[in-house]
Amino acid sequence: MRYLIITLLASITLSAQENKRELIWEENFNDKKLDEKVWNFELGDGCPNICGWGNNERQIYTKNNHSVENGFLIINVNKEGNIYTSTRITTAGKKEFKYGYIEARAKIPVGKGIWPAFWMLGSNIKQVGWPKAGEIDILEYVGKEPDMVFTSLHTQDSHGNTINTKKTRFENIEEGFHTYAIDWTEEKIEFFVDGQSVYTFKPSDKNSDVWPFNQPFYFILNVAVGGNFGGPDVDDSIFPQKFIIDYIKVYSSK
Repeated sequence: MRYLIITLLASITLSAQENKRELIWEENFNDKKLDEKVWNFELGDGCPNICGWGNNERQIYTKNNHSVENGFLIINVNKEGNIYTSTRITTAGKKEFKYGYIEARAKIPVGKGIWPAFWMLGSNIKQVGWPKAGEIDILEYVGKEPDMVFTSLHTQDSHGNTINTKKTRFENIEEGFHTYAIDWTEEKIEFFVDGQSVYTFKPSDKNSDVWPFNQPFYFILNVAVGGNFGGPDVDDSIFPQKFIIDYIKVYSSK
């Protein structure tokens, strides 16, 4: 109960802050299908360029593992024979943003081996590669660590390793919908879960290797299975699973 009250108060406070900002863009998934003027599908297993999507992941991404229903995007994660299937979508080249308060409301899938994420990559990734382009992980959850939310940044300075990161315990984060957000300015990126600040990255040195976050980034939504982060062990009894996204909203920076 105490956690619920704190979360509600934090959400009210943050909503008041949001009301002072301009709503730049929102995706409420109100149509019957994804708008491909906004969303790209990334398909397959990442081969031949980045097999296993760079993390030894086990899923194959398809166009068929999702639906848009009643104002929700539902990413379905299935095991079909010996094959795990899921969906991965991006807004690369279509909806890219530099700075702002960015929030998604979602209900995560659960179980050992599951790895849902709401994240962003720098728009210049094709020119400079990863991790030089930068990565912002607004939400990562791995089923092998219940009640934990991961919020992370990847840069050239860290050689892509997860050192600018925070793992925060939220009891029963697996139950119902929760909000995951960043407040991204010229000076810092602050991460929030249910309106509660959980991590801030504010380096004094803003060279491009430390701070690639002065350019537009695009969104990625996906659920991976297994992999270096999700873990080599997958509990096949958990499938099917669903990652349900209610909305994504982008507000102006202050």
